[in-house]
Amino acid sequence: MTKAVDPQQFGRVAVLYGGTSAEREISLLSGAAVLDALVEQGVDAVGVDAGPGVIRVLEDLAPDRVFVALHGPGGEDGTVQGALGFLGLPYTGSGVLASALAMDKLRTKLLWRGLALPTADFVMLREDTDWQIALDDLGGTAMVKPSHEGSSLGMAVASTPAQLRDAWAGAAKLDRDVIAERWLSGAEYTVAILDGRALPVIKLETERGFYDYEAKYLANDTRYLCPCGLAPERESALQALALEAFNSLGCEGWGRVDVMLDADDRFQLLEVNTIPGMTDHSLVPMAARAAGLSFGDLVMRILETATS
Repeated sequence: MTKAVDPQQFGRVAVLYGGTSAEREISLLSGAAVLDALVEQGVDAVGVDAGPGVIRVLEDLAPDRVFVALHGPGGEDGTVQGALGFLGLPYTGSGVLASALAMDKLRTKLLWRGLALPTADFVMLREDTDWQIALDDLGGTAMVKPSHEGSSLGMAVASTPAQLRDAWAGAAKLDRDVIAERWLSGAEYTVAILDGRALPVIKLETERGFYDYEAKYLANDTRYLCPCGLAPERESALQALALEAFNSLGCEGWGRVDVMLDADDRFQLLEVNTIPGMTDHSLVPMAARAAGLSFGDLVMRILETATS
């Protein structure tokens, strides 16, 4: 059951979307879905494409709250959060520090290691890396990732020194920091977080080797299982781990934690996404539906969590 919410209590709401990152097109879809849902719920909402001059646009618009539906650098890394805080505008999602940390896979993993939270072994890659030693240290197969990108952009699997160097070179075009992570061979799960609660777990299945950009946004054969197939106590343990990982970065409001199983059937944390996709086919809305929340209910619940 969801409590009745007076849409007028929010005043004018600006939905920030689009932006200038490599995830712009996905953000446009998320923002449009959020905007439509808010309007359908009776909220006085207006869309704002977060391009050059967005601060002046917000000053002129003078919204009472901001729903941030931006993905990637510039919108999900604390930059726009700092600007909104400076303007005194309450906004959805995590604050400056948590957003910056969660966007940085390297520093997220360093923090989790310091807290003894499970995350796969990793190394940072540079031009002078000994590719054979790096690969040996990671068990012979590695997943290469730009540290500050989302939507699986720039990710590649490497099982030879030449592949590792090529994967680094590709990822380095997107990001100054590139990591290689020990290959995880088990199932992949995602846990949506909403206002301090972990929603039902979703299991992801793809024939593409890993859950890459095409599997997320283009393929028709990606499978999303909810119920996820875990035993109830195992699912509860995963939800608790995801919530602990989310809170460890200081994240707030809503988000999503991605996890995989290793060869020994142990959960390994991948990353926290502080502004996940928000189309009606995205993972957080899917988990919300399993918890009894419509898409409209979900966006209203997220809007309620907006803080400054």
